[in-house]
Amino acid sequence: MKQLLFIVFLLRISSLQAQPFQVSDLKTHISFLASDDLEGRGTGSLGEIRAANYIAALFKSYGLQPAGKDGSYFQTFESKISVETIPHTVTARNVIGFLDNGAEQTIVVGAHYDHLGKGFQGSSLSPDSKNQIHNGADDNASGTSGVLELAKYYAGNGVNEKHNFLFIAFSGEELGLIGSKYFTSMPTKPLSSLVAMINMDMIGRLDDAKGLVVSGWGTSPLWGKIVPPAAKKYNIAVTADSSGVGASDHTSFYLKDIPVLQFFSGGHGDYHKISDDADKINYEGVARVLGAVATVINSLDAEPGKPMFTQAGNAHKAATTSTFKVTLGVMPDYTFSGKGLRVDGVSQGRPAAVAGIQTGDIIIKLAGKDIGTIYDYMEVLGAHEKGEVVEAQYVRKGQKQTVTVRF
Repeated sequence: MKQLLFIVFLLRISSLQAQPFQVSDLKTHISFLASDDLEGRGTGSLGEIRAANYIAALFKSYGLQPAGKDGSYFQTFESKISVETIPHTVTARNVIGFLDNGAEQTIVVGAHYDHLGKGFQGSSLSPDSKNQIHNGADDNASGTSGVLELAKYYAGNGVNEKHNFLFIAFSGEELGLIGSKYFTSMPTKPLSSLVAMINMDMIGRLDDAKGLVVSGWGTSPLWGKIVPPAAKKYNIAVTADSSGVGASDHTSFYLKDIPVLQFFSGGHGDYHKISDDADKINYEGVARVLGAVATVINSLDAEPGKPMFTQAGNAHKAATTSTFKVTLGVMPDYTFSGKGLRVDGVSQGRPAAVAGIQTGDIIIKLAGKDIGTIYDYMEVLGAHEKGEVVEAQYVRKGQKQTVTVRF
């Protein structure tokens, strides 16, 4: 019996040693970034500046080189926003740290750290949300914590990898990928040296029943080789999305012909609401996701050559990068692989809820257009104005139903 207990003890110790990402560290990062003190990290806000300083200070403590402007960790840029219909310009900043391994080629690891502030920026789904703090714990303090912990791991693991690493926390993502677009148009390291971009957006709600959505699968044949074993190692199911274009910062790199991967733990009812708080994060799940991401990066680093880039997703560029004037007020289930758009959450008081659409319904037609994928849905939204009335057809428990929706 004692021998059996000793073996179990050794297995537990081995497991802890194999998992370099600690829940306590993740809680520290996310609790700070998603605290009320930062007021939702709106682009260009004082709260976002505090978040940027926090990230930069940690990059420095890890020994990363500044890779922003003028020898700093910050790459500043101007962003136009509108508060209560009054447009103005703010100064935003990407936070960039460089781990120099003396290599010719570099792997980018990124996540956006901005969120919706106090409801005046971006697209809040909370009713009467103006002047209420949107902490964005999952979106995207979770991904930002991933960048921080991966930076610490690679800077301190005692290994001289075959690639350099560029760690970037982007601003302005919620306003239209502004920070990543700025970086790829004004790169602080040559784009020709960047072999791949690994993005993390909302990795804080891992559900083993749904697993991870990994986008960008089709942007390089290498991903199909190295992602499945990495996910299996941490017992994570994967739903593959081939497109390189989506509603996050990997898109900006894909459009520069750089292979990309995005990791996303799925939608939930707190998305873009004031209820996306740190106490709802699955911290053990985040640690597992980071273990899988690090395994993918290690496999990429071990490859003898540069990963091949392949086109995957330009057909959806317009739909996924548009600014929509209307919304149904639903959260899509990104893990759904069937035909149609399965609803993962409905915001009260929004058009879908008013029309009677519920969580679990599968929208198959909207405004006379068949909805085969989320991109079809986005295309319909982009073609309509507020106040227009359309029909929506959905399937609930195998039965088709049609309702009228007013945008």
